[in-house]
Amino acid sequence: MSILGTRVVRTEDPRLLTVGGVYVDDLAIPELDGAVRATFIRSPVAHAAITGIDADAARRLPGVVAVLTAADIAEAMRPDKPMAEPLLAIDRVRYVGEPVALVLTDGTCQGEDAAELVAVEYEPLAPVVTVADALLAKTLLFPAAGTNIAGTGTAGRADPDRFGGCEVVVERTIVNQRVAPVPLEVRATAARWSDGRLTVWASTQNAQLARDTIARRLGLDKSAVRVIAPDVGGGFGAKVGIDRDALTVAWAAYHTRGSVRWAETRSENLSGMVHGRGQRQTIRIGGHRDGRVIAYQLSIVQDCGAYPRSGAFLASLTQLMASGVYDIPGCGADYQAVVTTTTPIAAYRGAGRPEATAAIERAMDLFAGQIGMDPVEVRRRNLVPAQAFPYRTATGAVYDTGDYASALATVLAGAGYEDLRAEQARRRERGDVVCVGIGVSCYVEITAADAASGETARLAIDGDGSATVYTGSSAHGQGHATAWAMLVQDELGIPMERVTVIHGDTDAIPEAVGTYGSRSLQLGGAAVHKAASQVRDKARQIAAQLIEASEADLELDRDHGFWQVRGDPTTALTWAQVAAGAGEDGLEADVRFTAPQPTFPFGAHLAVVEVDTETGKARLVRHVTVDDAGVIVNPVLAEGQRHGGIAQGAAQALLEEVRFDADGNPQTATLADYAAVTAPDLPSFELLDSVTPTTVNPLGVKGIGEAGTIGAMPAVQSAVIDAVAHLGVTHIDMPATPQHVWAAINEARAAR
Repeated sequence: MSILGTRVVRTEDPRLLTVGGVYVDDLAIPELDGAVRATFIRSPVAHAAITGIDADAARRLPGVVAVLTAADIAEAMRPDKPMAEPLLAIDRVRYVGEPVALVLTDGTCQGEDAAELVAVEYEPLAPVVTVADALLAKTLLFPAAGTNIAGTGTAGRADPDRFGGCEVVVERTIVNQRVAPVPLEVRATAARWSDGRLTVWASTQNAQLARDTIARRLGLDKSAVRVIAPDVGGGFGAKVGIDRDALTVAWAAYHTRGSVRWAETRSENLSGMVHGRGQRQTIRIGGHRDGRVIAYQLSIVQDCGAYPRSGAFLASLTQLMASGVYDIPGCGADYQAVVTTTTPIAAYRGAGRPEATAAIERAMDLFAGQIGMDPVEVRRRNLVPAQAFPYRTATGAVYDTGDYASALATVLAGAGYEDLRAEQARRRERGDVVCVGIGVSCYVEITAADAASGETARLAIDGDGSATVYTGSSAHGQGHATAWAMLVQDELGIPMERVTVIHGDTDAIPEAVGTYGSRSLQLGGAAVHKAASQVRDKARQIAAQLIEASEADLELDRDHGFWQVRGDPTTALTWAQVAAGAGEDGLEADVRFTAPQPTFPFGAHLAVVEVDTETGKARLVRHVTVDDAGVIVNPVLAEGQRHGGIAQGAAQALLEEVRFDADGNPQTATLADYAAVTAPDLPSFELLDSVTPTTVNPLGVKGIGEAGTIGAMPAVQSAVIDAVAHLGVTHIDMPATPQHVWAAINEARAAR
């Protein structure tokens, strides 16, 4: 019997729940004995020219080892493109919190005192806080570039007349607000230069990508850099590779030929770590009064923050997924990515796909409201049919497999949709102060968008018959050690407890891609499966020689982990015996698995909220979901990913927002100001099952890590709006805070 698909508890958890994780700032290793502490001097203004830096007073302070500025950075390491990001600000700062200098001290206490003694002279420049300001271009962040636009793109049908045949057209500009990732472990890095080699311990999702970036920026050979990722306390996309501040710490160790440690404060994290989302979207949807949508246009303005980073790429993913699960003959999308004097934006759980789903689902609701049809029925009439797969969208995505109508039907039945509508009607008839709202979203997302780059795995059978997996995928909460051991047990019959999984060390795994975009199982797991298959084939040859039998007559008893002549247990060989027979070459396989295309998980979410119309307070009371990610290797792991994703999607819909004032000063730089979601804010989620395997990898699996966020956000937002729709409210931008909801109710009452 296969172990795959069974509810195996996470093997990682006993250590994490008893001993605890070992994160970068916890490292107590000889290599870091005597390491100096790094403290950043950060810009207090959003936009200014740097006219002088005087660090003499700080350098005289006891315990100060060095104060480093851009002047210490070699010319070859400076940016060579107009919008490129320096390690330390050169001549100009472009957001509050941008690093200007770095203080190195003997202990942890002197850093802040020394930083206060570094006098930086700023000549204020006009801030560019919003995307509207950026497009006006009255002030340019990068005068040499001549523009604030960092990238543009178009996809789909460019026919301006496609709305001409529509009976109904609805247009609206909406906001997908900026949010903060808020990992439990803030950014932290340690680095050591010794014997001509730089070792960096980083809280990263991609040790190999981090190594390559460090080597390139510092002008070192890749062999001269080693990156190790200890336990990582949350990534959510924001820890892909290595960011500017961590890279600066690595440079400081290289520059001083010593050891440096750094861990930021929570306020630094909220204002300095990359943010997510940040799109202004204009949606235009048109169709017939029978509910059929025939035209859709999505126009995106992506806020990149002060430096482009991956802003244009995020917008391109939103553009790619514009039509969602719907068969819309006339669909197009375009984007402009702009720089502003705010914290840079990069990947955050979903990375461009939640933004696309939020836009099309909001458009479907607005269209349904305009024609007076149930929003569920409008969705039903426009879903891509199950027989249409593989399905190519107007914007260029090729969906592998799906059954969108079934997912929607399962959620509606599981939630009791008709009963919910009846309860809503009763409350409205009674004039209840607390109203109920029902929001439905259907979604499809792209996972492993870079499927052709694949992932690596090496599997070695040790002398005692145990197995060691060296995986290119990086685990930071997903449960790779459990899932990869399950794959090995299923393929080789080696018990899970005898399988060790190693990741996140570039010396142990020199070539790899890492974890982002929900790629781990379908690429990293498939690589482990491929390596196990190759080991099994090699083992068959060796066992045949040892037993002196034909390979065709051998079988692997997976239940007991023995090789034997079929039906003859007296010939049984253990994995240890077979490994010994492999000789000096050992029994192992080193592989890279690539897929011909990405996969496209899908699902449907239904949210039920209660809104107090006197205060505007919205409370999520039920959340029912189908998240179809193909074959499920371990339901425990999949459910954990769904729970976390739903929580983050609901949080954006109801609570979370990064805010800046008119001068570009962050207003949400502490957890007293930034409303991160907590357990009491959420109900128990109702997770329903659906399995539609993919054909693009041998496991039949798709990504699951971001699905919950993508489906939950628009469902919860729609539910809040639906709760007060009878009062004349047609739209509320996220987050649906009491203030926003109360204002929308009163504006609607005034209009009526």
